[in-house]
Amino acid sequence: MGVMSHALEEELAVIIDFDKVASIGRAGHQVVPVVLQDADSLEVLFIGYANEEAYRETLARRSAVLYSTSRNEIWHKGATSGDVLELVEMAVNCEQNSLIYKVRKAGRGVCHTRDEDGNTRQTCYYRTVVDTETLRFA
Repeated sequence: MGVMSHALEEELAVIIDFDKVASIGRAGHQVVPVVLQDADSLEVLFIGYANEEAYRETLARRSAVLYSTSRNEIWHKGATSGDVLELVEMAVNCEQNSLIYKVRKAGRGVCHTRDEDGNTRQTCYYRTVVDTETLRFA
């Protein structure tokens, strides 16, 4: 894992990427944001992006498929980790420019990061904001 990834994913300094959406636009990605939500608890697991292919694949497979704006490729969540997210329901907002995938975990966790015991984290939102400079593990 690179130094920046470690700092972003495991440390408690605030390094929010306020340029993320603008960078997606500059790169010409044709995507919509997708909120991945636990179908039972309604907890938000993470936010990703879907292009038309990922949207269609999600419906066809009945499990979460997204578009990686950093790798410029489709990815079936859990294809390598085993942490597949089975689609229960898909919802679209009023302007049809964002989606919610209501899912159930079919693996051990959700996030690609691991906790201090080496377990896959159950959500990508594992830190809370203390102030503009500091995070805290939830």
